[in-house]
Amino acid sequence: MPFTVVRFNLVDPRATPESLSERYRAALAMAAYADAHGIDTVQTEEHHGVENNWLPSPFTFAGAVFGATERIAVTVSAIIGPLHDPLRLAEDIAVLDLLSGGRLVTVAGIGYRPEEYEERGVDWGRRGMLQDLLLETLLAAWTGEPFTYQGRTVRVTPRPFTRPHPPLLVGGSSRAAARRAARLGLPFFPSAHLPELEAYYRERCAEYGTEGWTMMPAEETPLLHLSEDPDRTWAEHGEHFLHEARTYASWQSKDIRSAVRSAATTVAELRAEGVYRVVTPDECLALGLESLVLHPLCGGMPVEEGRRSLRLFCDGVLPRLEEQGLGPGQSRG
Repeated sequence: MPFTVVRFNLVDPRATPESLSERYRAALAMAAYADAHGIDTVQTEEHHGVENNWLPSPFTFAGAVFGATERIAVTVSAIIGPLHDPLRLAEDIAVLDLLSGGRLVTVAGIGYRPEEYEERGVDWGRRGMLQDLLLETLLAAWTGEPFTYQGRTVRVTPRPFTRPHPPLLVGGSSRAAARRAARLGLPFFPSAHLPELEAYYRERCAEYGTEGWTMMPAEETPLLHLSEDPDRTWAEHGEHFLHEARTYASWQSKDIRSAVRSAATTVAELRAEGVYRVVTPDECLALGLESLVLHPLCGGMPVEEGRRSLRLFCDGVLPRLEEQGLGPGQSRG
């Protein structure tokens, strides 16, 4: 059954403070619209110091979304764990979990851009150790009981709403990430369709005597934009999809495995590749995907075009999924 996602990273390479403010406020209005129409989750993410204004504060954005919505989840996928102060993050997530009634899902990765570590004064070589410290601290902090943190006794209050703790997944595409998740008994979120890594995670869970599950992208998980005229949309707005694709490509080494990976250098190549797809409602339904990930403001997409895409998805796709018995609000097993 399809899981429905609307993704926001608020990128705009030509933004002014005024236009970026409009984009942020439009994203909140779109999240409220998605909430009212039964989309499952808003997905957002974290990057720092990016020239195109990539969202650096996903939890601040999540809090604003929760204030504008009633039922939709927010999935932060992913935070760059070692860049966060563990105690502060434990408090922030606890407050958001209480505020939202348990609607926040956090995926913690270690990132893949050394420059983000450098500008924050964090040692890239210690990222694995720092990630362990972060995850262990979050789990201890959310009990509400005193615990030892770096040689001193601390206590984090208030306790979160969700028991035993707010949803926390370990993200990554390495065996180290899979081992870390298994050791801590946390769910694993591979960054791409990696069945062999999922199998390794399950083996490590058995070894550690823990229980866990995997939230893995399907083999085919394109980023979608809805249009009644895909040819026109590619001609008028293809540059925005290409901007994001080229940004990701500039960050990813051959060792990084990601569901969002493109080798395209032109709009035509990007369209043929299929990582980003502009589809009509009929074409969207015919895809038969496990997840439908809408990316309405991709790469600086004009706000009104993003609104049109979301409206077309909510009006032309979701009702027909409901008619087929596959709609939002049902159990997805």
